[in-house]
Amino acid sequence: MEDQPKKKYVHKKYTYRGIGLEELLDKSPNELMALFNARQRRRLSRGLNVKVRNFIRKLRKAKTSCPPGERPTVIKTHLRNQIVMPEMVGSIAGVYNGKVFSSVEIKPEMIGHYLGEFSITYKPVRHGRPGVGSTNSSRFIPLK
Repeated sequence: MEDQPKKKYVHKKYTYRGIGLEELLDKSPNELMALFNARQRRRLSRGLNVKVRNFIRKLRKAKTSCPPGERPTVIKTHLRNQIVMPEMVGSIAGVYNGKVFSSVEIKPEMIGHYLGEFSITYKPVRHGRPGVGSTNSSRFIPLK
């Protein structure tokens, strides 16, 4: 066998339905809307209300005001039903889950999804653990 140099790992560029992130940012809202699923198309065709516009404006401002190489400030929101748009990529949103604001760093893979999908609203069940008010027999844990 010949000594061949190891291939250097090349980061795979993200594409949304075959279109790169830079091209997505250049697209008009109507062209972008055509790429999304039916539910997202319907939502965007009905227009963006003031809350959504202000949220996007705040994300844009936070991203431009931070120095290059640093993370932008977290922008808190209750808008769990906000669709992730290409211009939001790289921002950090604090999405409210009913109790606290969980920080969500918006990545290119999230485009077309809702912000609420990335902030879980419940605490996952831990089966098999005795809880408050359990009887002594149910608290018994065998010693193997």
